[in-house]
Amino acid sequence: MMKRFIALLALAVALTPFSLMAVKAEAADADLSLSSEAAVMIDSETGDILYQKQAEKSMYPASLTKMATAVYAIENANLDERVTVSENAAGTEGSSVYLEEDEDISLKKLLQGLLINSGNDAAVAIAEHIDGSVSQFASTINDYLREQVGVHDTHFENPNGLFNKDHVTTAKDLAAITRYAMRHDTFREIFGTKELDWHGETWDTTLYTHHKLMREDPYDGVVGGKTGFVDESGHTLATAAERDGLKLIVITLDVSRKDEAYADTTKLLDDGFDHFEESTIDKGTAYTAGSDDYQTDEKLTYTHDLDKKVRQDVTEDGELEISQPDEGVIASVPLAKAEDQTEAKTEKADHNAEGKSLLHRNDSLMMVIPLTAVVIGAAGILFHRKRKRNSFF
Repeated sequence: MMKRFIALLALAVALTPFSLMAVKAEAADADLSLSSEAAVMIDSETGDILYQKQAEKSMYPASLTKMATAVYAIENANLDERVTVSENAAGTEGSSVYLEEDEDISLKKLLQGLLINSGNDAAVAIAEHIDGSVSQFASTINDYLREQVGVHDTHFENPNGLFNKDHVTTAKDLAAITRYAMRHDTFREIFGTKELDWHGETWDTTLYTHHKLMREDPYDGVVGGKTGFVDESGHTLATAAERDGLKLIVITLDVSRKDEAYADTTKLLDDGFDHFEESTIDKGTAYTAGSDDYQTDEKLTYTHDLDKKVRQDVTEDGELEISQPDEGVIASVPLAKAEDQTEAKTEKADHNAEGKSLLHRNDSLMMVIPLTAVVIGAAGILFHRKRKRNSFF
């Protein structure tokens, strides 16, 4: 059986850049036998990659593009803004929320139509509202994804994922984009919406999520998802799930049948929840290597295989290495020497003591000043009275 992969140790919720930690090699667990051309599963909290199959291969994302469009809009516009739908947006092909030209609609409602009903027209209306045109949107969002999200193998030509030979990304980048987006309450809310009453200018209906594991065939723990399909991309699927404190994101790309995309996703989620957990090392945890004492500077979180024993070793260079059998070192982090910490604490204590001493001197001085004033005042009164008595003689 080929190895399951865990990334290097990451600080919990490291947001900038928001790219995933590098994996040790490229392979997939043979027992999972995925049909998807590319796939990845990550721990959403740490960014650790728990499984990958051709995760860095350039692929067509189809409507998974809309997750990037949504978080870009959330961060770059006010969701209460009113949007006037253009003729271009209203005429967009493919899946739709049937916007009408000149329809006045809030940006948040467009986001709901974008993520829940996969509205291509909503995507274009959002792009034109924020950046003036689809071409300018494409230029701006590509910069945004590199600079803010931290992904570098993604290039988008439009906001909805309609086919363009230059509109490409990777499973790994899509997982990073999803992880980044999930930090926003508004994104999580809409991403996890199963149904929503929709009242448009000419169309009243109920929108239902297209993601089967959220509604038609619910999977325990799924909290959000997005589907995608164009002929050139095959079926694509993004899924977020949480169970017993473990938060997972699964991306599957390019499979010919929809049911195969869901089967692959279910296999990965089953494997993730059955075999992995997060563990933490508290700040100040002590370690000894030879005659040297060390401790952690921060609270650290990592993900590991439940079926294998975890070892913690300190190298001669003062690096904590976390390893598992057959996996080797799965995470590492530099430690601080305990004596350095002691010196720092001593310096801080001396500084505080010096400050307290100065404060004490200041307090004493503040007490002496009014006392001196009282003595001088009293002496003045006595002198004045003496002079007054002498004046009677």
